[in-house]
Amino acid sequence: MNNHIVETGTERFAQDVLEVSHQVPVLVDFWAPWCGPCRALTPVLEKLAAEYGGQFVLAKINTDEHPEIAIQYGVRGIPNVKAFVDGQMVGEFTGALPESGVRQFLERVLPGPSERERRAAQAHIAAGEFEAAETRLREALRLDERNDRARIDLAELLVARQAYEEAEQLIGQLLPISRDARVEQIEARIGVWRKSQSLPQTGELEQALAEHPDDHAARLRYAQRLVVEGQYAQALEAFLQVVQGDRGELREQARQGMLEVFNLDAAPRALVSDYRRKLAMALN
Repeated sequence: MNNHIVETGTERFAQDVLEVSHQVPVLVDFWAPWCGPCRALTPVLEKLAAEYGGQFVLAKINTDEHPEIAIQYGVRGIPNVKAFVDGQMVGEFTGALPESGVRQFLERVLPGPSERERRAAQAHIAAGEFEAAETRLREALRLDERNDRARIDLAELLVARQAYEEAEQLIGQLLPISRDARVEQIEARIGVWRKSQSLPQTGELEQALAEHPDDHAARLRYAQRLVVEGQYAQALEAFLQVVQGDRGELREQARQGMLEVFNLDAAPRALVSDYRRKLAMALN
């Protein structure tokens, strides 16, 4: 048995199947020793697992020994093969398909070249290799311009390095069905950047505040500029000072600015919780 084939069961299903499927697709073979069609299908699955060389993992489950997991996943007849990608079942078949049928099934559930590039980019991101990840994502889109998951991943990287205009272009190319919570976060950060285009540079604002510490309008602009630069702690503190020091329109703008930061995924949750409390106290 090679590294692409594992024996698993109820206790290890989450680790061997669901977790692994976030890195590579997993085919789960539900079988039993007494099942004749299983004995015909298993050698085909094992041959293809070796031939594909790591493009998928074959996880074998003896349903006599692990009936609970078979019941949980609705196995009503064996052999039953289920494919998992990103923790979700994406396809299945029951019965001993010929090798040609199994190959056709694999073509439907395994990622194509573009998606493989996207997945490789995710590994680079996890390792902090952002330039390599960006290169992989651009290649993924070159291979398949319809790969909106790669487009969103790339837009997220671009926003992180403040390449907002290109990120905005990518988001504008998304199909409506591809829009999700991540896209909303990217758009929120692009929106903050758009607002900043009319703002003075950080150094000018710092000089203005040094000369006029009670200039709430300058402090508000300073806070907005800090948000764009990703300095969320300093930005929230500057916004809070405006909330505490002004009783007019600037106070409301500062409050709204804090709420925008609270809703950014990039802002640390502990920081957000702390300043939610401070804002509530300042508004009482």
